[in-house]
Amino acid sequence: MSKSNDVQQTAVNLICDGTSIKGDVQASRDIRIDGYLNGKMQVAGKVVVGNTGKIEGDIHCKTIDVSGKVEGNIIASEMVNLKASCIILGNITTAKIAVEPGAKFTGSCKMGENAPKKDVKEK
Repeated sequence: MSKSNDVQQTAVNLICDGTSIKGDVQASRDIRIDGYLNGKMQVAGKVVVGNTGKIEGDIHCKTIDVSGKVEGNIIASEMVNLKASCIILGNITTAKIAVEPGAKFTGSCKMGENAPKKDVKEK
């Protein structure tokens, strides 16, 4: 495999602190949000919401780590990690969830049989 392909395999999309985006986002690779996004997310891989990140909209992904704020529903086919600094205002549907002490979550959580299918497909 060439170096170019190695970089593409490990590339992560990044919305930096101080950046605001309004609109829906679709990504075939992992994405990290340290800025602000107002819109729906459809991600085939992992979503990371950093300490300064804020998302207003529903998120569909494989796994998600949240340290910032999400106002919307999260549907993750594999895993949701809620870090101590996070604030979630919305419902969560996932196979597995980990919640650190201090995490703030207002909503309902569905797991197990109610979890989404393993494959997250782009619409």
